[in-house]
Amino acid sequence: MNNELELTAWPESVAQRYRNLGYWQGQTIGQMLVERATQTPNNIAIICGARSLSYQDLLRESYALAAGFLAQGIRAKDAIVVQLPNIAEFFTVCFALFHIGARPVFALPAHRFSEVNHLVESTQAVGYVIAEDADFDYRNLAHQVKAQTLCLKHVWVVGDPAQWTSLSDVAARFDVCDMDQLINRLNAHVPSASDLAMLQLSGGSTGLPKLIPRTHDDYLYSVRASAQICRLAESSVYLCVLPVAHNFSLSSPGSLGVFYAGGCVVLSRYASADVAFPLIEKHRVNLAAVVPSLALSWLQCAHEGKQQLKSLEVLQVGGAKFNEASARSVQSIMGCQLQQVFGMAEGLVNYTRWDDSEDVICQTQGRAISVDDEIRVVDDSDQEVAMGEVGHLLTRGPYTIRGYYKSAKHNECAFTQDGFYRTGDLVRQNQVGHLIVEGRAKDQINRGGEKIAAQEVEAHLLAHPVVLDAALVAIADSYLGERSCAFVVVREPIQSMALKVFLHERGLAQYKIPDRVECVDHLPKTAVGKINKLLLRQMADQAQKMHG
Repeated sequence: MNNELELTAWPESVAQRYRNLGYWQGQTIGQMLVERATQTPNNIAIICGARSLSYQDLLRESYALAAGFLAQGIRAKDAIVVQLPNIAEFFTVCFALFHIGARPVFALPAHRFSEVNHLVESTQAVGYVIAEDADFDYRNLAHQVKAQTLCLKHVWVVGDPAQWTSLSDVAARFDVCDMDQLINRLNAHVPSASDLAMLQLSGGSTGLPKLIPRTHDDYLYSVRASAQICRLAESSVYLCVLPVAHNFSLSSPGSLGVFYAGGCVVLSRYASADVAFPLIEKHRVNLAAVVPSLALSWLQCAHEGKQQLKSLEVLQVGGAKFNEASARSVQSIMGCQLQQVFGMAEGLVNYTRWDDSEDVICQTQGRAISVDDEIRVVDDSDQEVAMGEVGHLLTRGPYTIRGYYKSAKHNECAFTQDGFYRTGDLVRQNQVGHLIVEGRAKDQINRGGEKIAAQEVEAHLLAHPVVLDAALVAIADSYLGERSCAFVVVREPIQSMALKVFLHERGLAQYKIPDRVECVDHLPKTAVGKINKLLLRQMADQAQKMHG
């Protein structure tokens, strides 16, 4: 059993200051739902296929499920791995756990044995929530994980449970109409707002994910502030096509931000335009959030499907840097406002604002939520660089963690001694605080001593009219140390030399022009939807061995 501290807390003087400033309001995420269901009980909170839930429905179902979990022995601080697609049960499960102080540990649908087993063992999870799925048998995955762990006692399934327990049976014994009885049953189990609410996953592209501890207080501050910045209201209709447990789609402002404002979340298990666009039209969606690769796909399809997008007012793009040329085309092609979002599950979130100029919206990734988000841009020696210079992004603030879950050794390098989180991002900051993301420190390619920021070259490649997506990675080289290889997805065949000439004509330094260009059908993604550069590096090394 790991005896390390679960949560590296903010210093008490800092925590008290955040309370005094009203950032931390002493409310749990479950209590937020109670408040919203009291204010607007009949507003539709969730649309999932043919099913819809009002706020009153959502509260009742989550209460009944919470009571059911208690009856099965689940208690405060128990970890429950939740691996569900974009379905309404994700929220009834999570709110049920929030009500009783148990902790959802968010796995993504793409995770398999290695990741799920790691999550169960790392948290000593006692429960695992999955769904019946036509494309992959999570019930068999649960069998494999349970065979390897001693802690896992319960597996609950949405749909046919096979040898496990149906999630619907957990709540079936409790009358959801008898709210007073359910409330009395649950009142003794309400957690403190300073308690750990959930464990999210780091979004790194290498190794098993680190666990990110978020408290009710710090997470709800981010949710409330994001909802305000994004001008959410009861009229907001948000299309959730990215994995529902991802921090971007959960809280930036995401589904929780929409719930806070009393709006409606439309859930889709598929993100392609042929599924998403009809949902936008049918439900009068006015806000959607996508990653850059999906934005590019939607932009292509919008030429023919623009009529379906008439209600869409804002397209948020985040998860990676969105190239400027594509950013400038969102308004003209899709007929809606672009909002760039740059954040991380560890905390810091940045947004472009409605009163920003077009240049700022298209060229930057926004500025931080809070005036108390402390940001430093430093060189390799942790010395602050001049304004406008590229450096490593460090941050701390009222919703940025002070340490990963039970990871004391890793925390020594991931955080400074005075509590700044080393994000791993390379950024520039302008005079008014907007950040321009230049890449990841680990995405740097050291070509004979010359440093190449992969994202810079990728942005130039994406400016070519036939290039749909691009990623630059390093290839080991006995002479230079590293060479560069560009993987590109193209809409029509093109010679690699033509792309190199294009980059040269754009004024790119010769050492930054890729040594090798590989055309591929698609770029592989990690479980959290980011380009899997570890796999691309392996592919590049293999190609070099074959072709020399």
